[in-house]
Amino acid sequence: MTDISSLQQKTAEGPDRSVVGGSHGKRLHSASRSRQKRTNGIVLAVVLAIVSVLMAAPFIWMFLTSVRTPQELADPNMGLIPQNWAWSNYIEAFNAAPFAIYARNSLLLALSQTLATLIFGSACGYAIAKLRFPAAPWIFGAFLASMMIPFYATVIPQFLIVRFMPFFGGNNILGQGGSGWIDTWWGLVVPGAISAFNIFLFRQFYVAAPTELIEAARIDGVSEFGIWAKIITPLIKPGLLTVALLSFEQGWNNFLWPLLVTTSERLRVIQLGLSVFRQEAGTDFHLLMAGTTIAAVPMIILFAIFQKYFVNGFVSSGIK
Repeated sequence: MTDISSLQQKTAEGPDRSVVGGSHGKRLHSASRSRQKRTNGIVLAVVLAIVSVLMAAPFIWMFLTSVRTPQELADPNMGLIPQNWAWSNYIEAFNAAPFAIYARNSLLLALSQTLATLIFGSACGYAIAKLRFPAAPWIFGAFLASMMIPFYATVIPQFLIVRFMPFFGGNNILGQGGSGWIDTWWGLVVPGAISAFNIFLFRQFYVAAPTELIEAARIDGVSEFGIWAKIITPLIKPGLLTVALLSFEQGWNNFLWPLLVTTSERLRVIQLGLSVFRQEAGTDFHLLMAGTTIAAVPMIILFAIFQKYFVNGFVSSGIK
């Protein structure tokens, strides 16, 4: 009887206050966390917007300068927005030099170096990552050590190798008597065809690939070439695209090496072609910026299209 009366008394008094208070506290905590997440999201969006504007500011100014008139550029009170949009600057810049030839040469240089990197660089990265031979750690260490040497420290040795290449350009077996690979596609493409950094990237991608597939393929009698080409390499498509974009960008924007090994206009690349707007009397900044915009647009479009795969490639490689 006592238990029944006490139960009736609790029912009359209403639900347990501790249960109600606990449920109410959970709702308040959940609402507080939601507000905190929204606040953090807003702050992050504002910070990213500011950083994006700062990063894009040079490109925006380059474009705005490319559509201004020389008189407006000489005005000390020049505004942010051009008064007259001189789109004819692009036509004038394109006609000032054979940019079609320069763009073709840059495209061939970038494509050939990208193709060489994807074939030979991926094969080298696969060998270092998956083949078991005693010299693999030493070879990988040599690649890492070469990455620490700046390019400008190796320019002169590379140029001498190209200059005294035997049996090319009239050279004899000792590399004397001619010009070697100077002012040839060989000298323009081969020295920069493969880089140690790209091989390092490929090695990182192949390390993450499952070794069990390789062992199963070997048991089935598949050759190492078939394992590399048909089984493992298709698994690292984001990595292939990442290295391809980096290699293409390096070939397209190459300036110093083409400047050293080319002497004729038929092999001049687009980055060298921009120098025609810098004269002894002054620089045609409106034409220079128009030509620079033309040279930058292809890479901007490529990175905008493949940005997701590019980021995923670096994430999957394990590089922080």
